[in-house]
Formats: sequence, structure tokens, C-alpha cells
Amino acid sequence: MGETPRTGGYPAHWEADVVLRDGAAAHLRPISPEDAERLQRLHSSQSESSIYLRYFTFKSTLTEKELDRFTRVDHVDRVAMVILLDEEIIGVGGYDRIDGSREAEVSFNISDRHQGRGLGSVLLEHLAAAGRERGLERFSAEVLPENRKMLAVFSEAGYETQRSFEDGVVMVEFPIDPTERSRAVMEAREHRAESRSVAELLAPEQVAVIGASREYGFVGYHLVQNLIEGHFTGGVHSVNPEAFEVGGVEAYASLAHIKQQVDLAVVAVPSEHLPEVVADCGRNGVKGILVITAPELGSGEEDVEQRRLAQRELVRLARRWGMRVIGPASVGLLNTDPDVSLNASLSPTMPLRGGVGLFSQSASIGVSLFAQANRRELGLSSVISAGNRADLSGNDAMQYFEDDDSTRAVGVYLESFGNPRKFSRIARRLSRTKPVVVAKSDVMGRSLPPGHEVRTTRAPMGAVDSMLEHSGVIQVGNHDSLMDVLQVLATQPLPGGGRIGILSNSPSMSRILADTAGTLDLTATHVVGDLDLDLPRAEADAALAGALEELFTAEDVDAVALCLQPAVTGEHYDHSRLISQTARQHTKPMVASWIGVLDSAVPLNHIGNAAPVIEKGSLQQGFPVFSSPERSLTALAKIVRYQRWRSEGIGEPFVPAGLEGTDASRRGDALLDGWLAGVQGATLRQLEPERCAELLEVYGLSMLRSVAFSTEDQALAAAESLGYPVAVKSMNTYLRHRLDLGGVQLNIDDPEELRRAIAEMRRVLADYDAAELELQSMAPAGQGCVIRAIEDPLMGPVISFGLSGDAVELLDDWAHAGPPLTDQDVRGLLRRPRAAKRLFGYKGVPAVDIAALEDTLQRVATLKDNHPQVASLELTPVLASPEGVQVLHAAIEIANPEQRTDSARRAISRY
Repeated sequence: MGETPRTGGYPAHWEADVVLRDGAAAHLRPISPEDAERLQRLHSSQSESSIYLRYFTFKSTLTEKELDRFTRVDHVDRVAMVILLDEEIIGVGGYDRIDGSREAEVSFNISDRHQGRGLGSVLLEHLAAAGRERGLERFSAEVLPENRKMLAVFSEAGYETQRSFEDGVVMVEFPIDPTERSRAVMEAREHRAESRSVAELLAPEQVAVIGASREYGFVGYHLVQNLIEGHFTGGVHSVNPEAFEVGGVEAYASLAHIKQQVDLAVVAVPSEHLPEVVADCGRNGVKGILVITAPELGSGEEDVEQRRLAQRELVRLARRWGMRVIGPASVGLLNTDPDVSLNASLSPTMPLRGGVGLFSQSASIGVSLFAQANRRELGLSSVISAGNRADLSGNDAMQYFEDDDSTRAVGVYLESFGNPRKFSRIARRLSRTKPVVVAKSDVMGRSLPPGHEVRTTRAPMGAVDSMLEHSGVIQVGNHDSLMDVLQVLATQPLPGGGRIGILSNSPSMSRILADTAGTLDLTATHVVGDLDLDLPRAEADAALAGALEELFTAEDVDAVALCLQPAVTGEHYDHSRLISQTARQHTKPMVASWIGVLDSAVPLNHIGNAAPVIEKGSLQQGFPVFSSPERSLTALAKIVRYQRWRSEGIGEPFVPAGLEGTDASRRGDALLDGWLAGVQGATLRQLEPERCAELLEVYGLSMLRSVAFSTEDQALAAAESLGYPVAVKSMNTYLRHRLDLGGVQLNIDDPEELRRAIAEMRRVLADYDAAELELQSMAPAGQGCVIRAIEDPLMGPVISFGLSGDAVELLDDWAHAGPPLTDQDVRGLLRRPRAAKRLFGYKGVPAVDIAALEDTLQRVATLKDNHPQVASLELTPVLASPEGVQVLHAAIEIANPEQRTDSARRAISRY
């Protein structure tokens, strides 16, 4: 970092809501002088042993002087953070810088009643992040040998710890820069905690409906009925102070009158009563709240602001008592596990038991997805409707689905992103073992549905899609496509490749299927279009079974596409059972389509011969049936692409030479923090060319020297200094590389030619009001490329790559990615633009040095990932030739960074 500040105000951005090891939520924040009494109460509640282990002596109380020292810190050299539950401190950790150095001594004190919940590791992560921000490099601690829990916190954190034993005390030291292992430890702990927090809500033992009603048609009435009629295996309780009985179960005036400990409260009260209900849930030990209540609607700015503040207050109150919140405006939770059988939703029926987990946001989408699953007879494991997603999000749901043995495929309908970097990280890990299908709108991230409070993106249009592709999810455009793909995944094994066997009783339809396969990057290796089913039923069945068997056993067939039309009489014969029995004998997937069916009783877009119940870990029985062959192949093609991604792997970390360790990151921070000194708020600062070159040099990126000039004499002197041949360029961003518009003249070999070039350019460029010129050494001829990097408020760092000229300026032919990037990510980024063929030897032009270009891309990605202070960076052109890569020009803007949505500390997204 740069010069370390010696004073600092209260760092509000360090505040965070965290999930503890047992799935409960808590609030973490920097300590303040107002915490003195709370800290004293924590101390007084501790055992003599705990006090001795913390202070190396026993003291019954802390003195006023000690309390003042512990709670009055500068948040720079002395930092302390507390974790609160019900407004009481349950854990505190802090550090003291040692003699102005880059090392600090760290200490912790965890409440006896809350040990074993992972408080120490959470505090260490947040203290390390704060320490790095304040210029620290190392932590040290003195620990008594018998304090095994504290020693375990250090040793299991993933840092490279060193231990020594002096004077009866264990000295622990370690660098606090994140390592691959420390990140893995953090992500594993985060995963376990967030997965458990969702599991607790989906498998409660006692459920209370607050706002239960005796009146049919009221939400509270149907919630109670659906829980009971869904055969929930736990206890159902009604809370209605004006009733003695609701839905056949005793009604209670309040939670306090219920003898059992309530795990999940389902809330359906008017929105103005939500704060008191949440507080009552917290005081009575409820673990989580499912808020069916929708906020009052209103389109005015004042209404929107009131909803936003109400939702924030709802979550803040829940955090006070460690509760998670689903909603508001949720349509509920469902868990089809027969050991639970939870229908805490507005659905009057339980879904079929199956292997698909569903997550959605708004109530209308949740209702639509459930209805489609029911109509298609698609078996579900669990359903989570997050409503306005004030707290529990798709990231939490994916953490749960990853651990849930009953879920073998995941469907996610997204209307907004809260933490896309974390989403990408979790989805990429989950997709390695279970397919994740994501439906989103084209404007997701750019506009928000009512009630959703998140950041929006300013990244290029394709960046969100690229992020999803990078994470390995199967992208679809709407909920129909979402269900199409899930219908295949629920019933079929994954394909081994894209070779398709086609079977139909219509020659023309078989040709259409083969042509469609080609457009979807599938290869039709066997096409059978003359299947004769206008035979007696037994003979038709035998012909169908034999033809299917032949395709399934063919070595060059990875999947089968079946398309049948009615007999000449117009009658549709149901061959579903035969088809299903034949398909189940093989490990290749099959999709089917019925066309020309006039009988409204014949189900289309459903699962044929589906069984209502499956065993854990097995496929739902049956096969997917579609109303059109194109629809069936489109779904299959998406799964083939996913399987290719999964089989290829995600690649390996790619660290360019000289960027090992953290030296470049620290040197870059030192430069950037110095240049940002005195810059207020979100003001952008454009770096001068020499400072651009200085920052790029830190990352091993050299920029060809250029010299601006005003007069001919200055130009001639600069040319002598640079050496001929030289190039003259306009300093206008758009014109500087446009040879066709007179913005650049190349290969100038002598002073006389230089004078003529300057005069000609000034004449031509006068029409553009672009008189400023510069001189630059000639670079080897090559293909011009553009590399851009931005710090997006929603997505964080985004890298874009394209080929210079009309490809990017008119055709928007860009590739995007979010760092950190593996070697495979970099290869994909380079090859994704349509014009990238020109880099690999196109129409006789030699291929460029691909390895050097990939190295340059990764250096830029590493720079941007390390430095959120870089608001935007553009290298254009980057000349790629067979001899290497040369950066001709750079433009960099810097600003005070916002907190990224995914960092090396665990936190529930606050957006």
C-alpha cells in the first residue's frame, strides 16, 4: 500500500452480516466506545479459564481504563471488531500495529456460550482484510499452549503459519495476504454455513403460521391447510390472537404460548405489522422467517424508497437475533423428501418427488415455474421462492443444492443479481457435479423488478452472458426453455458427445431433424426416417423397439432423437411404455417429440411414463416428450455443450512470469493510492501517459514510447531521439489509429518526409478539430487488438477483448470475462470474437504469437483483479505479430474504489 494513514474515521464498509457455522446469522462491525458496557458484560459472563487464556491472568472485571483502551481505537493502527447477537457482543477480535511496522499483534475473545460456532475464523478473515487495507503484511499472536481452540483457528485458516515456543507461550506468525489455500478454506466454511442455513429452513421440525386465518380465501388459511394436507412430518402451529382453532389445529395468541421451539415462522400479516412480528420471532428463538407478505405497492419514488427502507429494517431486525429471511413477497418453500414433506407455500398440492431443485425470485415467476413442473409431471426435490430477495438469495440456494443428495439438477430463474462474482464462483463449482440451468431476461442487471434492491451494471451488454458462460451454467431465455432443459436432465443421463441418432416415421421430418441438428452444433450420424408404424400394434411395437435398440447400440451415437406422427387414420398410439422400457436399458439420453397430434387428451411437453416417486440418487423414470422436434433438439444441444464444458475442465491458474506472489499488487497499490491522494468521492482521474506506463510496467507490460509535439522543430528533435522510422498520430482517441481518415501516417524515414506528413495531417485533421499530434517509434506490422478493463459496480472487474476496427466499433464483436482467469479462460477469451480467426493465419496472413497475446491478456486481468482503484483501462492498439505483442497506447482512469461484491472475507450480500 502507499503511505499508511495514521488517522481514520469509522470504516462503515467493514460492517457485514455473516453466517456462522451452525447456519445462524449475526452482525459484525468495528467496535465503538458505546460498546464498553457490552464488552464488560461479555467479560463478566466468561469462565475463569477463558479469562486466563485471553489475558494470561484472571481479572473479575475490566477497569475503566481497559474498557476505554479496548473500545476507543483509531481503525488504522488499532482495530477491533465485534460480532453481535441480540445487541450483545458474542465475540471480539482486534489487532495492534507493532511500532509502526507492517506487522500487528492479533487477539480474540469468544463468548463461552457461543464457542464452536466459528466466530474466531470469521473475525480473523475480517481483521486480515482490514489489515491489508491498512498496509499490514503479517499478523502475530501470543497464545498459551493449553488454548488449543485459538491455536486451531490460526492453523486451520489456510495461512502459512510459523510457530515458536518462548517463555511458556506459543508465538504464532503468518502473512495475511490471501493464498490459494486460505481462499479455499474460506469458501469451504462459507459453503458449509450457508448450506446449513438453508437446510434448517427446508427441514424444520416445528412450523408456525403467523397470521393464520379461519376464512377460506385468505393467505393465512391456505398456508395452514397446505402444510397439513401436504402431510408435514413436524408440528404445525397457528398464531392468531383472535381464534381458538385454525385448520383443525389449536391457535395461539403469540409465539410465547407455543411449548415447542419453532424453527420456521411463516408470516402472512399486513406489512405494517412485520417489524413487531420479526421482533417477536427473534425473542422466541425462531431460526428463520418465511415472509409471504408483499410490501405495499406504489410506483412513486417516495413509495419505492419506503419499501426499500422497510425491507432493510426487516433484515436488520432479523439479523439482531440471528435469523435468515426468505422474502418478502415469497410464494413459499417446498421439500418433497418424505421424511419432511414440507409445503409451506401457496401451492394447494405437493409436487411429484424428483431430482430437480428450483429457485426463483418474484411470486409470479415462482407460481409459473411450479405450475409448469406440475403440468409436465416433472419431479422436484425442493422449491425456494425468494420473492424480493431481501436476504436469502440464489447463491444460498445453490450452496444447499450442492450438498442435497436428492437434487441432481438445479433450475434458477434470475430477475436480479446481488453478488454476481460470488454467483459465478459457486455456480462454477456446483456445475462441475450437477447441471445448473439459468433463465434470465436480456435486461437483467440493467433494470430492477419492483422491490429488488441491488446494484445495476454498466458493463458491456454481453458481459453478464459471458460471466454465466464462464461459470458453466446452461443459459436459457425464458421459463419454457428452463423447463425443457430440466425435463431432459430429470430423466436422462448426460450425453457422451454430440453425435445424434434420429428415428422417425416421417422421412421429411427426419430430414428436418438432421438439418436442425447441424445448426445446433450436433452431428446426425444415423438418420432413420422410414419407420413403419401403420402395422398391427404388436408388429409396430416390435419395429419401434428394434429401431431404437439399433440406435442405442450404435458406437457412433451419443444420444437419440425420436419424432413420431399419428397413423394414417389420424389416431395417436401411445408407445410411451415401450419407449421408456427400451431407453432404460441403455446409458444414452433420448428426447422425443409428437407432431400432428389432434387429440387434446395426449399430453405434450411433459415426461412420458413418469413415475411419481423415485429413490434417492436415481433418475426420475420416463423420458421427455416435446411438442416439436426443434424444441427437443434445442434442449439436448444445450446439455451437450454443458457436458463438453464439464469434460474439458476449468483449467489451471495461469500466473505470468514475474507476477508470482504479491509484490506487483503491493507496488501497484502504492502507486495508485499515491495518485488518488486528495481525490474526493467517485471523481475519476485520468492518468498521464507516463503514469500509465509506470503502472503497466509493474505488471510486465511495456508501452511503446510516444512524444507529443506542437512545432515541427519539436517533432524533428523527438524523431532524432526515438530513431527513424517513426509514425505520426493524432491524439484524438477515435482518429489516432484510423489510417483511412488521415489520423496516422506510418514508416516516416527522414526529416523531410516528417515535415510533409505533419503538414498534410494538420490540413486533413482540421476538419475534425483534432490538431494535437504525437510521434511514436514504428512497431512491427501486426494485427491490431483492443483490450479493455473496467470496475463495474455490480460485477466487479470485467475484461474485454476484440480486434481493432469495425469488428468492435460497428459490430460489437467483443469477448468478455471476469477475473481471476485460468489458462483455459484466457484461451477462450482470445478465441471468442468472430474476427479472432484473423489471429490464427487467415487467407495467407501468418498467425500471430498467440502465447504472447494470451500472456498480455492475463497480465491485464491480473492488474485489474488486484486493483479496484482502476476504474477503466484501455490498451489500443495492441499490435500482435508473429514476433510478439506491442502495446502502442494506453488510457487509464482511476477512482476511489467501492467495496467489491466478493472479497476474501465471508459476508452475506447487503444488496
